[in-house]
Amino acid sequence: MSSGSKPEDLGALLHEEAVFHSPVVHTPQRGRPIVLAYLTAAGQTLGNDSFRYLREVVGEDTVVLEFATEMDGIQINGIDMITFDADGLITDFKVMVRPLKAVNKVWEMMAAQLERQKS
Repeated sequence: MSSGSKPEDLGALLHEEAVFHSPVVHTPQRGRPIVLAYLTAAGQTLGNDSFRYLREVVGEDTVVLEFATEMDGIQINGIDMITFDADGLITDFKVMVRPLKAVNKVWEMMAAQLERQKS
C-alpha cells in the first residue's frame, strides 16, 4: 500500500477541515477526526486481497481513482474522488460505489467497522 495506509500517515495528509462524502451516509462528514475514522473504516472494509485500482484520472487539484473489489461474493466497483489544497492536503474525499447490491454490502460492513472503532 502507498503512503496513507496507516491511520497516522493518512491523518497527516488530511486538511483540518477535510470533508468526506460516503456512498452510504447522506450528510457530508466534516473535520479531520471524523474523516480519518471513515477512511480508516473504509480501508479496513474494502481493502481485502481482491482490492485493486483500475484507473487514475489526474486533474489540477483533483484525482479520481476507479477501484474494484469483492466482498462476500459481491463484485464492487467504485471511485474515490479526492481534492487537494495548494499545500497538497486532502480537503474533500468522495466515494461512489455501484451496483446497489454493493452499496448495501458496503453499508453493512462499514457500520460494523465504525462500531468496532468506537469500542
